[in-house]
Amino acid sequence: MSTTELLKGAAELFPDEVVTSAHVRHLDLPFNAGRFALITLDNGFDHTKPTTFGPASLANLSIAIDQVEKEASAGEIVGVGITGKPFIFAVGADLKGVELLKNHSDALAIGKGGHEVFKRLSGIAVPTFAYYNGAAMGGGVEVGLHCSYRTVSAALPAFSLPEVFLGLVPGWGGCTILPNLIGADNAVTVIIENSLNQNKQLKGGQVYDLGIADALFEGADFLEQSLSWTAAVLKGEIAVERPAIDRGEAWDQAVARGRFVADSKVHGAAPAAYRALDIIAAAKDGDLQKGYDAEDVALADLIMGGELRSGIYAFNLVQKRGKRPAGAPDKSLARPVTKVGVVGAGLMASQLALLFLRRLEVPVVLTDIDQERVDKGVGYVHAEIDKLLLKGRVNQDKANRLKALVTGVLDKAEGFSDADFIIEAVFEEIGVKQQVFAEVEAVAPAHAILATNTSSLSVSEMASKLKNPERVVGFHFFNPVAILPLLEIVRGEQTDDASLATAFGVAKKLKKTAVLVKDAPAFVVNRILTRFMGEIQNVIDEGTPVEVAEKAVEPLGLPMSPLVLLELVGPAIGLHVSETLNRAFPDRFTVSPNLAAVVKAGKRGFYVYDSGKPELDPEVAALLKQGDVVLSEEQVRDRVLDAVAQEIGLMLDEGVVAEAQDIDLCLITGAGWPFHLGGITPYLDREGVSERVNGKRFLEAGVASVPV
Repeated sequence: MSTTELLKGAAELFPDEVVTSAHVRHLDLPFNAGRFALITLDNGFDHTKPTTFGPASLANLSIAIDQVEKEASAGEIVGVGITGKPFIFAVGADLKGVELLKNHSDALAIGKGGHEVFKRLSGIAVPTFAYYNGAAMGGGVEVGLHCSYRTVSAALPAFSLPEVFLGLVPGWGGCTILPNLIGADNAVTVIIENSLNQNKQLKGGQVYDLGIADALFEGADFLEQSLSWTAAVLKGEIAVERPAIDRGEAWDQAVARGRFVADSKVHGAAPAAYRALDIIAAAKDGDLQKGYDAEDVALADLIMGGELRSGIYAFNLVQKRGKRPAGAPDKSLARPVTKVGVVGAGLMASQLALLFLRRLEVPVVLTDIDQERVDKGVGYVHAEIDKLLLKGRVNQDKANRLKALVTGVLDKAEGFSDADFIIEAVFEEIGVKQQVFAEVEAVAPAHAILATNTSSLSVSEMASKLKNPERVVGFHFFNPVAILPLLEIVRGEQTDDASLATAFGVAKKLKKTAVLVKDAPAFVVNRILTRFMGEIQNVIDEGTPVEVAEKAVEPLGLPMSPLVLLELVGPAIGLHVSETLNRAFPDRFTVSPNLAAVVKAGKRGFYVYDSGKPELDPEVAALLKQGDVVLSEEQVRDRVLDAVAQEIGLMLDEGVVAEAQDIDLCLITGAGWPFHLGGITPYLDREGVSERVNGKRFLEAGVASVPV
């Protein structure tokens, strides 16, 4: 079957493709180097919209290559270049169509179609050049890898092969060409490590340093500089030298390192990373076509698997639903925020102050019970700004300006009398928070929003003794504040639309993913994680060894084991939340006596790390009192997943969030739940747990799963 026929058949499967055009224009290179053909990828949208590759887009690129092939064969041109519209090169495959594919042969056609078109760039009779002028991801990176030479803009903000992150492999040459270009170890970093590190992006300078690009030019005149460099290469004035690739033991060690990274991140639970590593391992012999064939098969297999569907589902949640929160009030009701008050000056409060300061760039004032605490909080913010200055993230003028905007006072009346948004981050006890809000209400302007960062307490109860409870809103951040995107915005029983709209407006300026949550015990993330952790603790208390309980949930591919997570959160906080939920739902949430004993003993976790890996702390082991009921890993896993499925079903029945999608969005952005699971509900559906526990799926068939 010809490339044209292949793509024509595939195009019928992508009815909503945003088609990319490939325009050819001719120009005379500098220094009389000759006539040159430049292909520009452009989908006709504004410059902020990404350019992607679906079947019709690949067909357009193929037509452009037809033209330049003829010109090259006729001696009419000396070279061919490919670049993108301003600020965007190309960001890969059109995933809207990929998730609709229903059979393996269709999926195989997509892989073959991309290969057949991109390979033609390396077969043209003259040298080919890729000019990475802007964001390049996935297939956008790979089309350039098929060229003879590459340049990259120093201003390029994002460059990656994110396929493994989504549940695929770089399937249009990435797994095969990249290790043969920059070595297996660097390729493993880009394809495996960066992808599994929350889709880490490379900057232009890093792309050049890795050897992916042969030259680096400033963004302002990037194309002009690239064309001048191209002319010098074609005239023989510049010889591009690339280091020899070590195809011996170093290659095998790189693949082994990749498997270690994959094991530490997904614990064998997601196949994409391992399929990519198999192809990288096989690419050691330099047989490109064999590698392309392996990519085609892996791509088709993974497209027809649940991991990719879940990955796309998760990606769409973050990129679409996360930017348009369900249930958020009309944004026109939001009031301006020109000054922020923070009650408390401990670590969490100081992190909040820094975030508000950096994102809103308005005065921020902290208060606490004594001057030493206040000074420490302000000092923390100043020190973090100094770190940004040293890293070049801010200049000296901005650093000085930001420092001047943050202050600390003991008198709330002095600090909050003109504040528009006041958030408390004090001890997690309802009486303490009620007292704080009473003091703040007495001195704050009538329009000021009173926000609480509570992780589990009732926002309605907190506001119940105030004169104006309608302006109290939950504003629950996740630690570390600067990294985790989620912000649970909690509407109390009397919270009005204007206060809620202002909270959502602030969240957007803070660049957080805001989810509207009902005022229910522990809201979303902490409630699910506490039920999850509670069952782990229960089986340990009953007699199952700690290592068995921990290993039981490895197939989920969570970023860390339950007890390591408990250590990160803090056993005391975990105990407090479990006590809160036990009071609310005593039939489902227990308080572990062993956890209570660990907290009482002042232990910071269950493990010690003297050997470099987590091992059960002997002092903790001595504290544990266990029964004689020992479960297998499978029994533990079933019990934990059944409990989580039950809890999510109850939360949806209670209206804690609008839909199951919000549960997944919260776990992905607030707890680092893996993209390859799609959060939690697709996994529970796929494993049959949802129907076993609740009698129905959380999501419709075909959502985050293979269409039937």
